[in-house]
Amino acid sequence: MKSPKFLLSGGGTGGHIFPAIAIADELKRRLPNAEFLFVGAKDKMEMKKVPQAGYKIEGLWISGISRSSLLSNITFPFKIISSLLKSRKLIKSFNPDAAIGTGGFASGPALYAASRIGIPTFIQEQNSFPGITNKKLSQKTSEIYVAYEGMEKFFPKEKIHITGNPVRKSLFERTIPQEQAKKELGLNPSQLVILSIGGSLGSRTINNFWKKNIKTIADSGIQVFWQTGNLDYQNILNEENIKHPNVIISEFIKDMGTAYAAADIIISRAGAIAISELCLAGKPVVLIPFPFAAEDHQTKNAQQLVNHQAAIMVKDSEVEDQLLPEIQKLIREDNTRQLLGSNILRLAKPNATEDIVSHILKELKLEGY
Repeated sequence: MKSPKFLLSGGGTGGHIFPAIAIADELKRRLPNAEFLFVGAKDKMEMKKVPQAGYKIEGLWISGISRSSLLSNITFPFKIISSLLKSRKLIKSFNPDAAIGTGGFASGPALYAASRIGIPTFIQEQNSFPGITNKKLSQKTSEIYVAYEGMEKFFPKEKIHITGNPVRKSLFERTIPQEQAKKELGLNPSQLVILSIGGSLGSRTINNFWKKNIKTIADSGIQVFWQTGNLDYQNILNEENIKHPNVIISEFIKDMGTAYAAADIIISRAGAIAISELCLAGKPVVLIPFPFAAEDHQTKNAQQLVNHQAAIMVKDSEVEDQLLPEIQKLIREDNTRQLLGSNILRLAKPNATEDIVSHILKELKLEGY
């Protein structure tokens, strides 16, 4: 029997790329002879991240519709035609057994072209409010893997499987006690730790909040592990008034597993993959949705957790007035921290990647391959 072949497409942001890589890794683990081809958008981060993970990728001339500059959309029809033609050519040449899409504009032409020539397609939707691409693809696809309940509002009910989102296995492979994690990060094991994460670029809203309030928190005996992202890192380091023995400032956290283990309270944006990781971490979380995400999906993601009493949400526009009181309340109320931590852990889906791959292989009748 020939080696099974899988085409994967998704990109634009890490939230689309890393789930695709996680699915490929699990397929490769179960089917060591399988062949893989990724399709992404030229000049986007997947063109670097996918080869770093050991997979071949082809780029399409494609981008999303611009909401801010209508003039820049003039080339959009030509990009769609170009991407469909190139996708069709790649698919005929590679001849995959299945095409798997994880969202982002590159996956639209690739999965549409695959479905048009009878190749089984599968999509994985990370958010509680799906993007345009996945909504369009859902009518043609075989199965849809989601992380949230209530997705039948957007997708055909009979195709939906609630699996959760694939997350990086490495984050939670090493389980260490909180006290040890704090020591490894240079923190005092006997003091509470607030972990503040704003993503690789960082969150200016969160960074500005800490610039103003870090002394208040640190002077009260609370430690802050503050990940700034690269946009503000140098400016923050140069500000004398925020230096404090209870504060560690980092541009990027390499060992997120240890950082999650050390935290007593976490402040974070509400991207879908970040939320999936936070559920596995099982710590009390204050979510600050990025207000300019497409269709405001981060607010919808966060609201799902709030509905389960599994997180606190503070709107971006209300951070200046509301975030400090919410943090101080969590510091005071040990019971609230325990409730939020246990409730968010109940929403965790640690076997999401394995479940998705099992569904795909079952549908393709490759389970016993």
